[in-house]
Parts: sequence; structure tokens; C-alpha cells
Amino acid sequence: MFAYIAAGVFGFALLLDLFDENLGAPDLFNFPTLVLIGLLCLALYLAGVGRGAGGGGRWSRGRRPGRG
Repeated sequence: MFAYIAAGVFGFALLLDLFDENLGAPDLFNFPTLVLIGLLCLALYLAGVGRGAGGGGRWSRGRRPGRG
């Protein structure tokens, strides 16, 4: 989920940079701030934050089928 958020933030930052917009708040929505938010989301994703309580993934299903 954090990877999707990071992609959205990076896309939004790119559009703001391409159109040279600051949305009326130059200190709040500037390019470096949005890039840092995106990097934070990527770091949280790579650290495994937000995967859910059950663990999900293929390693939580127990034994593989066909192994008796």
C-alpha cells in the first residue's frame, strides 16, 4: 500500500514541477517536501510496515501441498 502512495506522491510532485505550480502554499507543497514524503513511504514499504496483522504472504500457509 505504501508503494502505491509513494507512486502517487511522486506523480503529483512531477506534475507540480512540470507545470511550475505551488498551489498557493510554496512552503507546504514544494518539490523537495513531496519527494521526501514519497521516499518515506517507500522506506516504510521496504521495511514491511502495513502488511497486515496476519502476515499474509505465501509463508503463512503452513506445509506445501503434496508433501504428505
